Amino acid sequence: MADEHTKGTISKGRGKVEESLGKVTGNRRQEVHGRARQVQGDAQRTLGDLQDAVRAPKARRP
Repeated sequence: MADEHTKGTISKGRGKVEESLGKVTGNRRQEVHGRARQVQGDAQRTLGDLQDAVRAPKARRP
């Protein structure tokens, strides 16, 4: 299964395409939906960063 970084990158890319398509066609709703998908993608990538931080081995103290 894809990790959150990958899912976020895909969502952000799809959002950019949707936003651009909405601008070209004059479909304001699709444009806004594309922006929302980009925000969702950013959130997923941030979640992936947090998961990586939790999973990372902690440095041992001497």
